[in-house]
Amino acid sequence: MEILVTGPDGVLGSNLVRELISRNYAVSVLVEPGKDPLTLKGLPITIIHGNILDAESIDKAIGGKDVVFHCAAATSVYPPRNEMVNRVNIDGTQHVIDAALKHGTKRLIYVGTANSFSFGSLETPGIEDTPYLSVQYGLDYMDSKYKAQQLVLSAVKEKGLPALVVNPSFMIGPYDSRPSSGAMILAVHKGRVPGYSNGGKNFVAVKDVATAMANAITMGRIGECYIVGNKNLSYKDAFALIAKTIGAKTPTRRLTDFMVQAYGRMNSFFAGVFGYYPGITTELSKISTENHFYSAAKAHRELHMPQTPLEVAIKECFEWFKENNYLDKKQ
Repeated sequence: MEILVTGPDGVLGSNLVRELISRNYAVSVLVEPGKDPLTLKGLPITIIHGNILDAESIDKAIGGKDVVFHCAAATSVYPPRNEMVNRVNIDGTQHVIDAALKHGTKRLIYVGTANSFSFGSLETPGIEDTPYLSVQYGLDYMDSKYKAQQLVLSAVKEKGLPALVVNPSFMIGPYDSRPSSGAMILAVHKGRVPGYSNGGKNFVAVKDVATAMANAITMGRIGECYIVGNKNLSYKDAFALIAKTIGAKTPTRRLTDFMVQAYGRMNSFFAGVFGYYPGITTELSKISTENHFYSAAKAHRELHMPQTPLEVAIKECFEWFKENNYLDKKQ
């Protein structure tokens, strides 16, 4: 079976490619021209150079492939309104849909985000049949991912596209070369977390997401969405778990919502003045004071998604950082 993975060098794509290889699939990956990703070195894969915004290169890449995993996405949240984010996430997804329909792809697995559904509480976590609420934050990243998801689902209904959607929560694991989610672990390691906010989110081992996605080649229902997550944790508990797992000092100071959001607004302001990319923004500070909890019961049931303890995912991420000399880098 011939498989194409877009966005193969991100933390999810890098783990997915390895999972597919372990199942003896013939794996091709779409890599931007001029890139030589660290996380793909030495793997038995076919590298196809192309740009998600170039419809012709996407058409050529998808031709002859049985299954396409569309992981590529622009994840920038600053500035909050960003036309390039919209182009990559919406136009790029449309290019993938068009090519998949043209070439008769047997299955398209689109990577969305859990934020495309209502977030809930510990008692009533968000599930797949709830409305999109994150429009309130004014972030093109979240809005564009939701719009792209709707493009996929519409193509299923109107054009018979054999596609389904996986919606990851906050993924932790190895091969996080940017780093992305692993930045939280590095911050705890370096003692750069001044305290914890009142919110929380759903955390998941990235290798579990990769397993569920690989299972989706033969499992899951066309036209359905699957939240792929694991454990809902407050930021207080998440930081404590990270610190305990990597042997770092636990952040113990509770930050009020006012403090967090005031810092976010200030950071956004100065980022605009001095032209740097802020670690926390007006929008992110608001999100961090809220609970974004989800249930992955549907994915566990229909995609046979495993539930690796988060301690394992944290340790694997930390060890990869150590092996690749990230622990002493200035981030």
